[in-house]
Amino acid sequence: MYELEDRYWWFVARRELALQMLSQYAPSDGKILDVGCGTGKGQDSFAQFGTVFGADFSQDALDFSHERGLTRLMRADAECLPIKSEQFDVVVSLDTIEHVPKDDCALAEIFRVLKPGGVFLMNVPAYQWLWGPHDVALMHQRRYHRTQVRKLLKSAGFELERLSYHIFLLFPLVMLSRLIGRIKSGPAEAKLPKVPGFVSTLLGYIQRFEAWLMSKFDLPWGSSLVAVARKPEIKGK
Repeated sequence: MYELEDRYWWFVARRELALQMLSQYAPSDGKILDVGCGTGKGQDSFAQFGTVFGADFSQDALDFSHERGLTRLMRADAECLPIKSEQFDVVVSLDTIEHVPKDDCALAEIFRVLKPGGVFLMNVPAYQWLWGPHDVALMHQRRYHRTQVRKLLKSAGFELERLSYHIFLLFPLVMLSRLIGRIKSGPAEAKLPKVPGFVSTLLGYIQRFEAWLMSKFDLPWGSSLVAVARKPEIKGK
């Protein structure tokens, strides 16, 4: 991940979409928490919107983030964040909540550390029927349907701003890949298919076009779900 995050089309597309969503919904010059910051590339990119702090359960991930020169880091469990309430204007969590045993507890914690009016951007894998060796290798707990995400966010107290599927145009390729993965024998492995440079460039253009579509309307299917939610303002203020 550390070696590929800067250039592999899937990581780039996910990050560019997150930046697009933040440009639409996040306040300028805010205080941002990246929950599940991984090796730190996202945290590095989000700095254009404010001061970014990273949290991750994995010490290896934090070590790689340190190698990027990042210092505002903490080792933390998303179900119990070591942070005072109402500290952040924005919380970002990309492909993290599906790893957490109690996702409702993680959402409650994120809601708690957000300031009133704060924005939460979340990305999770879609459709339990796509479950396969890739999910097992990545230690996912579950995949999600739009209805589940909406219910999860509303139960935590959030007001939903956007909820769209992602990886829409390439979805047939994802389904084919997952079907092949189920047929293959051997231990579960998480692999990023190697693609030639021109194919990676083409995939990047496809995902940028999809991001443009998402700026206009929510997409009806895809292998990921993207949500933007807001913690309600305190009435009378």
